[in-house]
Amino acid sequence: MFRFDAGLKVYLHREPVDGRKAINGLVVLVEQALCLNPFEPAIYVFRNRRRDRIKLLLWDRTGFWLMIKRLEADRFCWPKDAAVVTLTVEQLHGLLAGIDLAAMQPHPVRIYTKTS
Repeated sequence: MFRFDAGLKVYLHREPVDGRKAINGLVVLVEQALCLNPFEPAIYVFRNRRRDRIKLLLWDRTGFWLMIKRLEADRFCWPKDAAVVTLTVEQLHGLLAGIDLAAMQPHPVRIYTKTS
């Protein structure tokens, strides 16, 4: 599997998107619905109503990439927090692997002291 650069921002479009939308239609959604610049170094993530397909839109200074993933036996777990959800690249890889990001809990902070 390929990996995205860790420095990229990741934005999720919360509402389902018509699966027939191509690059131009998704660019309009980025500009109008997310109020973001589609030409910045970021990945924009969209899903269909059934949550079994996901589309990634990415600008790489020479053109747009449109990537599609279809799950055969499961559904993508979509975060439900804010109007525009931002993720890290590692969280995006987890989402693409089918991990429920809302169920993930950070490890507790442990402080170790040196004893004599």
